[in-house]
Order: sequence, then structure tokens, then C-alpha cells
Amino acid sequence: MSILNKPAGRTSVRALLAGLTVAGAVGVTAGQAQALPRTTTFVQGLNSPRGLKFGPDGALYIAEGGVGGSQTTTPQQCQQVPSPVGPYSGSTTGGRITRIDSHGVRSTVSDTFPSSQTQPMPGPLVSGVADVAFIGDQLYALLAGAGCSHGLADTTNGIAKVNADGSWSLIADLSAWQKTHPVAAPEAGDFEPDGTFYAMVQVRGDFYTVEPNHGEVIRVTAGGAISRVVDISAQLGHVVPSALAYDGNFAVGNLSTFPQAIGSAKVWKLNPAGQLRQVADGFDMILGVAYDSNNRLYVMEMAAGNAVPAPAAGRITRVEANGVKTVIADQLMFPTAMTFGPDGNLYVSTFGLGPPGLGEVVEVHLTD
Repeated sequence: MSILNKPAGRTSVRALLAGLTVAGAVGVTAGQAQALPRTTTFVQGLNSPRGLKFGPDGALYIAEGGVGGSQTTTPQQCQQVPSPVGPYSGSTTGGRITRIDSHGVRSTVSDTFPSSQTQPMPGPLVSGVADVAFIGDQLYALLAGAGCSHGLADTTNGIAKVNADGSWSLIADLSAWQKTHPVAAPEAGDFEPDGTFYAMVQVRGDFYTVEPNHGEVIRVTAGGAISRVVDISAQLGHVVPSALAYDGNFAVGNLSTFPQAIGSAKVWKLNPAGQLRQVADGFDMILGVAYDSNNRLYVMEMAAGNAVPAPAAGRITRVEANGVKTVIADQLMFPTAMTFGPDGNLYVSTFGLGPPGLGEVVEVHLTD
């Protein structure tokens, strides 16, 4: 059954994005993205870019899904991701972290992370390194493309410590943890046994990550201890939380189910007690939230005004404390993450869907 014909409420981040065909991703060129109002292209040639952060050295570090691969597993080896999104295939290498220094010089930190992809039709979604974060000078990576259910036996999703020479070691096995800590209301038709972790932030030496398909926010200490902050599925059902930011409390944005009811994506504040309070609504397919230096909320939509991903429909909106919304960037090409730079401008992963090499980061000029 085509994913476009799946019933609402049974598809989330990996399946929703997979619903875009490769032909659709290629239909608008990188040149058009560069010409978007109030944006300039910062870097091109990326492979399914995802989360990105500026490091203490002033360089921008970009997580990339990679290029997938042909390696597979069978139901006899492990539980598979349901069809038509699964079964996955992949490679034990190809997921990548790219570094852009303050002079614009590009280098590869490591390309030895697992990378996997959904079924080729109606369009493959590639997962690998989902996000990056720092504790001091130490770089960490969030892995989302690994695990037996993603076609890669003897690999696992989790958080990895990345060494200066590009080698890395896992500090927390999130695949194993999810299998022994089920959420209250999993969606059987949209289940990822190994998880598809999407965003990660570091707060006071601990990591916090959101998992969309299970519907939860998880805390991981630098020593690798894992605990659940909130089971979102228990409070809100299968809303597909996909974005995470911190300003004293967490902001959580959701992708919603596919096809989406227009305007159904929301942002909630999550307090330390694990309680959720809605603070903004009326969005479509939220894949990023962030706060500026004045603690104003920014919300990034994959495809504003659309029920499915669409070319040149990405949007970033600033939400004031009184609820007033201001669009600060529009017509972005399949944006998948954003971060503020030390210059006060926003840096956005775009062309996050599509063939290898098409991905970009664009700079949204808020200060000049």
C-alpha cells in the first residue's frame, strides 16, 4: 500500500518525509534556494543534513543522514519497521558530521557512522547522524540510522562521543533502552523498534533528545545513564514530537500525523515535572524550534500550509510572549533543522530530503 494511501494517524517523521518522491526533491534547484528572500547559501553538497550546532571553536558542525546502503536484516533477526516504509536497508558507514570553520573552510569530522534508508518508493528517507552537541570542547553525536530494524545488525542508535581523529564510541545505547522501556501509547502502524531520534540539546552537562515515533523526551547523562523525562504519548497520544529547545523549560514542537490536518502542529512548554502546556499552535509539520538571545521562540515548519511536504514551502516564524507571530523566512526548501549562530543569525539545514549532495545550509540574516 502506498504511503500516500495510509490512514491518518499512522505515519510520522520517517514515513511522512519518505512520502516525498525523489523527483519532487529535484524539481527545484539549489539556485532557487539560494535566491530566497533574506537568506544566503552558507554551504552546499551535503547528504540529508539534519541538526547543526556552533562549537566552542566558532565552527559550524552539521549532522548528516548520509547515503544509506544495501545491507539488510530479516524478520528472523529482529522486528522490522512496518511496510510500506520498512524494511530498511543501509550501511555501517556513510553517516557524517561536517565542520565549517570561521573562514568557511570545510572538512569532514567523521563519515563512519551508520546510515540507513526507508523503502525506495514512494521516496527514501535517509537517517544517520541526527544531531550534534558539545560539553565543553567535546563533541557528541546523536545516532538515528542504526539498529537491526534499520537493516544494520550489530549496530545501535544512541549518543556517541566523537574523538578528534574522527573515531567515536557509544556512551548510551538508546536502541536497547527503548526496547525495555515502552511508552504508554505506541502506534503499531508507525513503530520503530530502534527509534528515530531527531533532535538533541545539552543542558548542564546532560543530553536531552526527542523520539517522534514512540513519542517521548529522554535524558542521557554524560556517563551514559538514561531516563525518561516525559512520555508524550501518555498525555497527548501519537502527535509525533520532533523538535526540542531549552530556555529554562523545554519547548517541544510536533510534526503531527500524515496527511496532516492543516494548522494542527503545536508547541508545548515542558517543565521539570514532566507537564506539558501548549504555548503556540496553527503550524504545519514543525521540525525545529529555537530561542534567540532575548528568549523569543522561533518555529520552523517543513511545509507551511500543506498537508504533505512541498517544495519551497518551508517557513520560520517568530512567536512573541504575547502570541504575536512574525514570519522571518519563507519559501525554504525542505528545512530539517535550525540553530542560532554567534552572530545572531539563523542557520538552517535545507534540502534535507532528496538525493545525496543536494543538501544545504542557508543563513537567515536577522542582524544585517
